[in-house]
Amino acid sequence: MEGPIPISFGEMLSLSSLDLSQNLITGVIPKSLESLSYLKHINLSYNRLQGEIPDGGPFKKFTAQSFMHNAALCGNPRLQVPPCNKQVRKKSKTKMILIICISSIIVVLGILVVACIILRRHKRKKIENPLKSDLSTSLGIPKRISHYELVKATNGFSESNLLGKGGFGSVYQGMLSSGKMVAVKVLDLTLEATSRSFDAECNAMRNLRHRNLVQVISSCSNDDFKSLVMEFMSNGSVEKWLYSENYCLDFLQRLNIMIDVASALEYLHHGSSIPVVHCDLKPSNVLLDEDMVAHVSDFGISKLLDEGQSKTHTQTLATLGYVAPEYGSKGVISIKGDVYSYGIMLMEMFTRKKPTNEMFSEELTLKTWISESMVNSVMEVVDYNLVSQHEKELHEILALALNCCADSPEARIKMTDVTASLIKIRTLVMR
Repeated sequence: MEGPIPISFGEMLSLSSLDLSQNLITGVIPKSLESLSYLKHINLSYNRLQGEIPDGGPFKKFTAQSFMHNAALCGNPRLQVPPCNKQVRKKSKTKMILIICISSIIVVLGILVVACIILRRHKRKKIENPLKSDLSTSLGIPKRISHYELVKATNGFSESNLLGKGGFGSVYQGMLSSGKMVAVKVLDLTLEATSRSFDAECNAMRNLRHRNLVQVISSCSNDDFKSLVMEFMSNGSVEKWLYSENYCLDFLQRLNIMIDVASALEYLHHGSSIPVVHCDLKPSNVLLDEDMVAHVSDFGISKLLDEGQSKTHTQTLATLGYVAPEYGSKGVISIKGDVYSYGIMLMEMFTRKKPTNEMFSEELTLKTWISESMVNSVMEVVDYNLVSQHEKELHEILALALNCCADSPEARIKMTDVTASLIKIRTLVMR
C-alpha cells in the first residue's frame, strides 16, 4: 500500500488493532488517531513515515516496536527515535544557572545509580552464574531474556517440559515470569552445523512478520549456550494430528491448514524484501495454535536469496522424501524447491501416507502412486477417514499437488497460484 494514512481513521472509534507494516506508506501519523480509546495494538513498522509520533491517548502505551524502520520519524526517546526539532526559547541568565546546577546534580546522581547497578549485577552474576545472554539485534526486538529465566521457565529444561527433538537440538515449553507461555529451542552445540543453523534462523526471521509464521520473541546466545524463544503453539505439530490415533483432522481442517502453509510460503517467496527458501517443509515443522491456525516453523537450514538471485547451492541435506530432485542431486536451492516440498506435504495431508512409507520404493513413490490413481479414482489413495467426502475437490487438490511436484523446477506452479486455487476450492465446499 502507498500514500498517507487517512485522517478519517480517527473516526473509527471502535478500532482496536491496526497493522499497516511492510508497506510504502508515506506522510505523517495523523493526530486524529489519539482519539481512538479502544486502540490496543498498532504496527506501522517498515514504511516511509515521517514527522512526530503522537503521544496522546493510546500512543502513551505503544512501544518502539510499533514504529521501527521509519527513518524520518521523531518523538519521545522511549520510542527509539530522535527528538523533534522545536524552537528553543531564550532563557534568562538566572534560569541558565539553575539548569546547570540541576544538571550537575542529576549527572552525579546518575553516576551513583549506574555504579550501584554495576555492583548489583556483579554480585548477582557470582550467585547465579548466568550465561551471557542477549537478543540478536538483527531480530529487531528490544526484549532481553536471560539464561537464568529460561532455566526457571522450563523447570531446568526438564523432560516433562520437552516438546520434541530435532536435527539441531531440543524444544521445551516454558512460562516466563510475565506469565507468557513460550517454546524454547535449545541448540545442540556438539554439532558442527549448530552455529550455522542458529545464524540462519536469526537471519531468516530478522524482518519476517506473517500470521502463518512462528514468531521469534527473543534469543539467548554465547559460546556455551544458544537458544531461540518462540511463541508457544498449544496444539502441537500437524504430524501429531495427522498420525496420532487420538486425533483426527476432517477435510476442511486439512484444507485450511494447507492454505495457511501456502500463504506463509507465498509471503516468504514473494512478499518479503529478500526471498526466503525454507528448505525443510514437512508436517513436523508446521505447528497449530489454539485456533488450529497453522504456523510454519524451524528455519534452521533456510536460505536467503540475495537481490537478483533465483537460486543458490548448499551441502546441507533436508529431510528425505520431501526434497526436490535438483536439491537432492546437485544441492540447488530455489523457491521452486519449497513448492516441491509443499506438493509432497499436500499429498501426505490427504492420503495420510508419508513419502518414506515402507510401501514405497524406487519403482513406486508417493508421487507416482497418486499419479496412477488419477486415471481411475483418487478415492483409492485418499485417507480412509475422508472416504466418500468431496471426491471432486480431492481430485483437484491432488492434481494441484502433482503440479507442485513436477520434475523440472520451471514447470512447477507458483505459490501465489497454489493459494488462490485452494481458496477457490474452499469457497466451493463451504457454499
